[in-house]
Amino acid sequence: MAQPASNPLSGRRVVVTRTRDQASELSARLAALGAEVVELPVLRISREVSKHDLADVLLELATYDWLVFTSVNGVHHFFGEFLRVFDDIRSLGLVRIACVGDATAKAVRAMNLKVECQPKRATAEDLGRDLAATGSLDSAKVLVVTGNLNRDLLVRMLEEARAIVDCLQVYKTEPVELAGDPAAADFRSLGADAVLFASSSSAQSFAEQGDALRLAKGARRPLHGSIGPQTSEAMRKAGLPVDFEAPSPGIDELVGALVKALS
Repeated sequence: MAQPASNPLSGRRVVVTRTRDQASELSARLAALGAEVVELPVLRISREVSKHDLADVLLELATYDWLVFTSVNGVHHFFGEFLRVFDDIRSLGLVRIACVGDATAKAVRAMNLKVECQPKRATAEDLGRDLAATGSLDSAKVLVVTGNLNRDLLVRMLEEARAIVDCLQVYKTEPVELAGDPAAADFRSLGADAVLFASSSSAQSFAEQGDALRLAKGARRPLHGSIGPQTSEAMRKAGLPVDFEAPSPGIDELVGALVKALS
């Protein structure tokens, strides 16, 4: 019997591999569609910033033309440091802000700041192209806020457009060992209908868990879903199948692709 359109994931077990802080939005959307959500946070994200690098950036903050964020984590940790030093958001000066993804843009706007460049597709490549298309990068100073696992593709694209690029790492992403996690034991025993991956690092960490996530005999064998091409590439390199992929990177698109794959 077909499920009602408002409850298309009723009776389905779906694994979310995002960090605990990031999983809530995706988990809530899945639960609203009737899914039983299993949270397996295979990554841990924490603050990590060089005091020397931070001091250099904050001293020169007024000289930057663009401030670029590639993740919500970058926004939260950057402004955590910024507001620890300055008590007025106007200390940012006249810097223009660019970012990848709706969630990242939402985090910036929550600071009552305007996002002046956000590509339609949430990828670093599209952000690099859109920034170059503004015609504002020749000899411009650009600060890219990063984590420890960020690719250098965006920086290369900006430099090829003749920007002067500085990077500031403000957080680190580390794998989490799930061997003793009750949710991992539940997954090993029962399996799931689908496992969702929203980043390359989560796919790699999931694949490296070994016995901690090895399914028992008779457990449901899940489909594996990707949020976009970069994550899909990482899944394949890690030996994971890509059973479905969001048509464009984004939580709504990933959930839509999941519903279609399980219908």
